[in-house]
Amino acid sequence: MGHSKAQKTRTHKRIVSIASKRFREKGLAGFGIAELMKEAGLTVGGFYKHFDSRDDLVAEAVSSAFGGWKRRVDAAKAGGPSVSLAKLIDDYLNEAHRDNPGTGCAFSALAAEIGRSHERTRALTTEQVRNDIQLIAGLIPDNEPHAARSQAILTFSALVGAMSLARAVSDEALSREILKTVAERLKNSASKHPFPGQRL
Repeated sequence: MGHSKAQKTRTHKRIVSIASKRFREKGLAGFGIAELMKEAGLTVGGFYKHFDSRDDLVAEAVSSAFGGWKRRVDAAKAGGPSVSLAKLIDDYLNEAHRDNPGTGCAFSALAAEIGRSHERTRALTTEQVRNDIQLIAGLIPDNEPHAARSQAILTFSALVGAMSLARAVSDEALSREILKTVAERLKNSASKHPFPGQRL
């Protein structure tokens, strides 16, 4: 029984991992249960051994893509590579991230669709947006909490919006220009009044 339960857990995680990547690549409506289960090497009927509905899968798959920034900050606090706002901006607004949505940010890949999705998915997304805004605010060189939060909201929105636009346009030069311009503007704004808490 223990082996069977462990196997089911591994299978569940594999299904969620595949769905998370494919949803970010193809959209929530662009990847169906039949395709998912085939890629996982399972039958369609097996889906309901793991999820009550497609909405449950979407919620898990989307939320599994969250938390990348927090993991980096936690690693920095534990003695790993330092994290700065400028570094986060550069790592987000680049061509590698643009060209690989399946392993990138769920917000820039799926924000519009999440807005039309199930309540649970939206609630999980709302919580993560709050967490990311708070994390960015902690990296912004402003000792006044309200000002730091306002700048964090602007920064987060600019990151997600710029990446979404860079993927949407068909002109490669314009796409690169969007990424470069927004990155430079955000970093310039963040570096005007540095203070010790800007780096972790």
